[in-house]
This record gives sequence, structure tokens and C-alpha cells, in this order.
Amino acid sequence: MSSLFHSHSPFRIFITSGLLTILALVLVFVYLGWQATLIALMLMVIELTFSFDNAIINARVLTKMTPFWQRMFMTVGIMIAVFGMRLVFPIVIVMLSTGLGWGEVVNLALKSPDHYAEVLHDAHPSIAAFGGMFLLMLALHFFFDPGKIIHWFATLEQPMQTIGRKWLHAVVSSSVLIAIVLLPGNKHPQEVLVAGIFGIVTYLIVHGASELFTLQHERAKKSKRAQTARQVALAGLSSFIYLEVLDASFSLDGVIGAFAITKDVVLIAVGLGIGALWVRSLTLFIVRRKVLHTYRFLEHGAHYVIGILSVTLLVGIFFEIPEVVAGVIGVIVIAMSIISSRRAAKEDIKHLTR
Repeated sequence: MSSLFHSHSPFRIFITSGLLTILALVLVFVYLGWQATLIALMLMVIELTFSFDNAIINARVLTKMTPFWQRMFMTVGIMIAVFGMRLVFPIVIVMLSTGLGWGEVVNLALKSPDHYAEVLHDAHPSIAAFGGMFLLMLALHFFFDPGKIIHWFATLEQPMQTIGRKWLHAVVSSSVLIAIVLLPGNKHPQEVLVAGIFGIVTYLIVHGASELFTLQHERAKKSKRAQTARQVALAGLSSFIYLEVLDASFSLDGVIGAFAITKDVVLIAVGLGIGALWVRSLTLFIVRRKVLHTYRFLEHGAHYVIGILSVTLLVGIFFEIPEVVAGVIGVIVIAMSIISSRRAAKEDIKHLTR
């Protein structure tokens, strides 16, 4: 029985998400009926299924964080994810787009959800440019990394690593942004340019600070130098901020896409919020069960999916692309990376037993 409550037990990791899911669905059923319950459940499943790559990347960063900051990510972080990104963020976007006040936008969301969704959809080019460039920076940073040892598709990844430099992902991303801004079909060049630059700069600042403080923390541990509380806190805080911005970038398009399923902002907040909670639990599971060590190509698969998602966001500036397209492709790529990892592990065992 005690094994169920061990810190690495799936029961302990997922029990909170499970109980809150049941509670949320019961409340939706009681107050809004069974049809609303089915919609909320659908949004939860979509958020979880299409955010698997988010959990993998989160786990990569979370592994380097102290237990305190891991707890912060699972407590304060989930509040930011649920209420900040799924409820407050759309309201802020509508406020900036319309010039209306907070109370007026909330009233609009509750009483005129169709108009609220329309205004939010009109802001899609800026949202897509920010999220697309941020995620493109993340994907290219991984594949251009000169220190990367493991390759999934070597014929593609090795040449990228060969030409890789610390600044190359920023140059390529900036070139892509300029090309998108100059394309004749771009009806919002100024908004896309500003949002895209903001996405690139945000990645450089947040990810750079996270890497810098984490590196200092690791060096101090190896040299057994005493670290000040301020240094430890900065390392954890910068990684925490990076994870929150990363999570926001993943969820930008999903929040807008949810309006294709329902215009009810309460249902969207509940469905996507509970889905985000499951993503956090999945992240913790990957960290504590050392899944990234067991499945060597899982991280590669996640970065390929990030690249696909960034392209989908940027192409979405010009054409309507259903979120399900990137989601389905993502599930297939992640599944392929798991299968390849298992196959490679079996090959390693064969070599060892010879």
C-alpha cells in the first residue's frame, strides 16, 4: 500500500489530476448539463493529446531544477497555466485589440461570446507570429546544438549540427520572420513583425537567463564552491519563468482553436485548464520515472513536433489551418520516436549479450 504513495508512483503523481477532473466534470454536469460536460471532456482530451510534446520539453528543463522549484512549477505554475493562459490571457488580448476595459471585456465574453471569439480570432496573426517564432527558436536551437550527441535521423540532424553555431538559430529565425513579413499575402505585416521580434527576443532573454544561471549553479556544485541563496534562487526562478513562457507559447493557438468547439469561455477555461493540469502531472511522471533516459529519441520527437507546430502557426497567418492537423502529426511523430527508442534499446541489449 505504501508503494502507491511513493513519490515515483503513478498513483501519487496523477491522483490530484484525476480527482480534480472528476470534480470539474461533476460541477459542469450539475450546472450546465451533460452536453456541456461532453464538450469539457473533449477539450481536456484535446489539450492533453496535443500537448504531449510540451510535457517532454518541460521535463527536460524540470530535471535540472531543485525540488523546491519543481513544486513551484506544479503549484504556482499550474495556477498561471489554468487561470493566466486559459482565462486571463484571452481577455487581455481582447482588451488590447478593442481598447475596452477589463469589466467590459468580461461582460462581452459572458454575454456576447460570438463577438468575443471574433475579436480574439482577429488577433491571431500577432499571436501566431509570437508563438511561431518562439517555438521555431526552440526547435532550431536543439538541432543546431554543436554539443548534441544522440541523433534520431542522422542524415538530417548531423549536417544541421555541423553548421551549428550558438547564434545560428536566431539568424535563421529572423530571416524566416523577414520573409513572412515581406510575402504579398501578409495582410498584417507590421503586427507580425513586432510580435515575431518580441517572440525571438523573449526566447533569447528567458532561455539565455535560464541557461546562464543553471550553468553557474552546475559549475558551483562541481567545484564544491559555496553558493549564495541568491544564486540558487536566480537559477530556479529563471528556469521557472522560461517554463511558463514555454507553456504559454504552446497554448496560444489552442486557446483560440477552442472557440471552434464552443464559445463558452467557462467551458474553455475548465476544459483546457484541467487538460493543462494533466500535462503538468505527465511532466512530473517523465521526470521522476526518468522516461527521457529510457526513450532516447523522445526528446528528438518532441522537437520535431515543435518545429511542425511553429510552421503551422506561421502558415496560419495566411491560411486557416485546423489545430487538429498539427496535433495528429505530433501524436504520430511522438509514437514513432517511442518505437524507435524501444527498437534501439533492444539492439543495444543484443550487442551487449554477444
